[in-house]
Amino acid sequence: MNDRETATGLAKPIETVIVPRTRDIGGFEVRRVLPSSRRRMVGPFVFLDQMGPAVLPPGKGLDVRVHPHIGLATVTYLFEGTIVHRDSLGSHQAIRPGELNWMTAGRGITHSERSDPEIRKREERVAGLQIWVALPQRHEETGPAFAHHGPGALPVIEGDGKRLRVIVGESFGARAPVETLSEMFYVDASLAAGATLPVDAVHEERAIYLVEGSVTVDDVAYVPGQLLVLAPGATPTIRAAGAARLVLLGGEPMDGPRHIWWNFVSSRRERIEQAKEDWRQGRFDPVPGDDEFIPLPGDA
Repeated sequence: MNDRETATGLAKPIETVIVPRTRDIGGFEVRRVLPSSRRRMVGPFVFLDQMGPAVLPPGKGLDVRVHPHIGLATVTYLFEGTIVHRDSLGSHQAIRPGELNWMTAGRGITHSERSDPEIRKREERVAGLQIWVALPQRHEETGPAFAHHGPGALPVIEGDGKRLRVIVGESFGARAPVETLSEMFYVDASLAAGATLPVDAVHEERAIYLVEGSVTVDDVAYVPGQLLVLAPGATPTIRAAGAARLVLLGGEPMDGPRHIWWNFVSSRRERIEQAKEDWRQGRFDPVPGDDEFIPLPGDA
């Protein structure tokens, strides 16, 4: 009997449960879910941080200084608060709850993420998810790009105690307008007490991340801060014990493993070494209006 089967011979819907580790990013604590020693990727999703929830006192704020990326797209989605994004393309965009920032790094981009200067003057709660999507090998060196999807741009499905926002891809009969370089899905789901949510098996690799509230999956209880990696082909039903919030994400397996070092993702180790030297030597483009940067780890 393998670890996907029970004594009855029936496949278990949850293949792996991942509990995140705590990290600090610019004075702001996050829970790092992916990558994990138990699972490196779910479809193209190669990195997942839960930011907050945190209360930033007056005069303080989020300050993630300018840093580089290659070989990925950053996917930023907030539940509370405001973050201001700047990048080397000249983009200057605030993101608020229910909106999406999608930044394609490709061959190289730099950006910063900070609290809004005016909002910084007062107390603010901030919470959300920062996700990286690995790019297919044929697109790893594509040109950098940035897209913001504002209020009302992302489809919402409501009814039977559920409110679902499709952030990326197609799910629950709706498709988000976000342009991606591979097929995937990413959904923000809020459930009332007792509400149920069936999960289909359209994609081979899928996971559920519990943000708030407890749920059961096939009568097994799970709590916030857990990533539930579903077994291929499993079609479980999620039931909310009380009010709950969770995200569903996944896609097809990537076209080979990915190497991750700091903010760099690539199918080739030598490409990451090149990116390290490029950052060390100042060969990435600067961010207009923001000249504070994070040194290469080990060089500070």
